[in-house]
Amino acid sequence: MTLAIIPARYNSTRFPGKPLADMAGKTMIQRVYERVASTEEIDDVVVATDDDRIYDHVLSFGGQVKMTREDHQSGTDRVAEVAKLFPQAKVIVNVQGDEPFIDPRQIAAVVAPFENVQVAITTLARPITEEGDMFSPNVVKVVRNYYGEALYFSRHAIPYLRDVPIGLWIDKKKHLQHLGLYAYRAEILQQLTTLPKGELEGDESLEQLRWLHAGYTIYVGLTDLPAIGIDTPEDLMRAIKLVE
Repeated sequence: MTLAIIPARYNSTRFPGKPLADMAGKTMIQRVYERVASTEEIDDVVVATDDDRIYDHVLSFGGQVKMTREDHQSGTDRVAEVAKLFPQAKVIVNVQGDEPFIDPRQIAAVVAPFENVQVAITTLARPITEEGDMFSPNVVKVVRNYYGEALYFSRHAIPYLRDVPIGLWIDKKKHLQHLGLYAYRAEILQQLTTLPKGELEGDESLEQLRWLHAGYTIYVGLTDLPAIGIDTPEDLMRAIKLVE
């Protein structure tokens, strides 16, 4: 069984109440839920939240939702708590609650590699095509090895192209943007929640560096499909125009 869990908090620093924000007649969390539920590779979908308003709203549109503790330090921890309630699930997909435009093909892409029994964690990346994204600390970059496994994630532009002027880096098409979509084998997900915070994770503020530092392998699939996350009210206004 493949289970998708959508962590959804109400108290976002930059955008309180974000999951319940209206997007042309449907809330953001409902749009995410429906996208995930339409993915053939997903057997079941559940929202994980610590807020009664989100809980009641998900029930109101016929979705499945579970309450979690309030003290989780990350979305991964919240997902892991709910995953324990579904012992029949072998693969857990962590879909961010602020990705109302997520494409079912992206979800399928993180599930497919689990046909290989050696795969423990998967995620996605896409080629960077805008120079501003390459140098933005809000856009996470990743480099992969020959087998498609993550070598490192960074908010800095990596790799550094020593013999190419920085203004020409974008033309070389060597930089990948990491998309915040993950899937894990169920037992691996529970192991990740026991790991201590790593120094690199603290430096970059990237949780996945904790997993790499501990020796876990992360397979990074490639996609040409964009990711349109909603972090601020301004992002929401642009997203509503896309919906309309």
